Amino acid sequence: MLITGNYWAFTITDGALRMLVVMYFHQLGYSPLQIAMLFLFYEAFGVVTNLIGGWLGARLGLNRTMNVGLGLQIVALAMLMVPAGMLTVVWVMAAQALSGIAKDLNKMSAKSAVKVLVPKDSANANSALYRWVAMLTGSKNALKGLGFFVAGCC
Repeated sequence: MLITGNYWAFTITDGALRMLVVMYFHQLGYSPLQIAMLFLFYEAFGVVTNLIGGWLGARLGLNRTMNVGLGLQIVALAMLMVPAGMLTVVWVMAAQALSGIAKDLNKMSAKSAVKVLVPKDSANANSALYRWVAMLTGSKNALKGLGFFVAGCC
């Protein structure tokens, strides 16, 4: 429950962070394509993290990779708490890069931890594991939307 709660809280903050960036740069008059480009590093660094995530999880442990992800998300959020004049495109893209790394470290750790819930000797172990991961993924998508809503209320 602690891991799932952590993952859910992370997902809400991640959705809110991205929506706040979108709204801020929209207010500055950026075009939709320019705003989308702000998230290029978020996605690119997420892909790189997914490529090496399994190795990191095996080497450092899932608990540590989850905590590193949380720490990076806090740093990314703090980077966006600077005065508005310092929120340059490069600065925001760097914050988004850290957030992309954090998201995928957190996601990998949470989904891998679900294995603990599934009895290994069960005949339907694979099916049960897929159901748990599907529920976690579905909840992530719903909570990311909640994060967008939270940011919209701010």
